[in-house]
Amino acid sequence: MLADSPVAAIIPAKDLDRAKRFYTETLGFTLTKESPEDTRLEGGGSILGLYETPYGGQAQHTLASFKVDDLDASMSELREKGVTFEQYDLPDLKTVDGVVETDTLRGSWFKDSEGNILCMMEDKSQG
Repeated sequence: MLADSPVAAIIPAKDLDRAKRFYTETLGFTLTKESPEDTRLEGGGSILGLYETPYGGQAQHTLASFKVDDLDASMSELREKGVTFEQYDLPDLKTVDGVVETDTLRGSWFKDSEGNILCMMEDKSQG
């Protein structure tokens, strides 16, 4: 039943206007709907919803992951827009210059304007 339905990531924001600017100007999403109950952004077949809450940015886990064809190029473009990539040194996850690499994937994490953790992943088997 749900396998036939698209999924949307719903992102909390402390400052809704700031978050809208980040997702449109920095990440390139298009604002497609704006009402008191539904702020929606779309791009690349993805749907993101934003909602204002004082708890935005408090989750310490990845809220959304974007599949990219070229992680290095995507990171470079975002760095030019002021995005900083997270550095992790955990027992099962270590980044080098913001990138973790396995046999099949390359990934990087960054925070949005609200402090929410987002991810970009490159599938090495596709290249």
